[in-house]
Amino acid sequence: MYEHGGDIYRREVRLDFSANLNFLGMPESVRRAAREGAAHADCYPDIRCEALNRAIAAREQVHEKQVLCGNGAPDLIFTLALAERPRRAGVFAPTVHEYTQALEAVGCEIIFCPLRAEEKFRYDRRVLSILTEDVDMLVLCNPNNPTGQTAERALLQEILETCQAQGICLLLDECFIDFLEDPAAHTLVPQLAQYPCLFILKAFTKLYAMAGLRLGYALTADAGRMERLLAAHPPWSVSIPAQQAGLAALGETDYVCRYRALLAEERPWLKIALTDAGMRVFGSQANYVFFEGERGLAAALAEEGILIRDCSNYRGLTEGYYRVAVRSHAENVQLMEAISRIAEKERRA
Repeated sequence: MYEHGGDIYRREVRLDFSANLNFLGMPESVRRAAREGAAHADCYPDIRCEALNRAIAAREQVHEKQVLCGNGAPDLIFTLALAERPRRAGVFAPTVHEYTQALEAVGCEIIFCPLRAEEKFRYDRRVLSILTEDVDMLVLCNPNNPTGQTAERALLQEILETCQAQGICLLLDECFIDFLEDPAAHTLVPQLAQYPCLFILKAFTKLYAMAGLRLGYALTADAGRMERLLAAHPPWSVSIPAQQAGLAALGETDYVCRYRALLAEERPWLKIALTDAGMRVFGSQANYVFFEGERGLAAALAEEGILIRDCSNYRGLTEGYYRVAVRSHAENVQLMEAISRIAEKERRA
């Protein structure tokens, strides 16, 4: 369960499709800000991340006291689990493993809500049946990782209202929401003040290709929950380079627009190419494509120096499920050429 994408340290990799990062790479302004921050790393970082909190609050149009920065999204997932110590929680499957890992670390009983292949791994109303008064938390990733499926707005609203009525904390992971065609149609940030049950998770990691800097943030309008989060959160968890890089990233609007335009071209191209190659593609509305193909594909591609995400260790999935990041057109073509070569070898064998 601890095998993730982006493991470039234990193998020779010439193309990495396993990590869902912006293929344009880290913006130069962000790289420069991180370098400048490193020059001041002989000091402790601002424990409150005040400048970054203000900038994020302005971006999200929330109060800065509703923002908590952390050392990447997993840091904040574990902090929430430690702060709230839920007794029972609902988690979808397949989805990000860190939710389960963090909840199990505090002794929480987990109710898994299966997403089914025959329903294209879509969210459905079955989850409402578990939202009872003896459940303390529900975790929902929107769009989901690895499937790239989103929750329909009406269902998401019904889940939110049920959680509020039952006193259930809704951990809504929106780390991939900026990759959707219309993020504003899916985010629940504007409803933060109205629904104190809501805990929204976001990160700089993917959109700005900042995976190595580790920077994420959480949003909550529940003042009591924020107090508990601050009490449970390790001090100085966000370094000076990360804080400076985050401030620079928030100013990179042209970079984001350019990337989104390229993504809008390459995502459908890659989905069609994989389908034409005999793969069964699901969802894939973010910056990655989730599909079912021949077993052993990831290992065969690794032999060619191409890394994709083998999803067989996700709960609810088996061998033959994969996720690939959408990269530049030239790189996507190289991936499909390699898949074609592998298929040809198998036919001849």
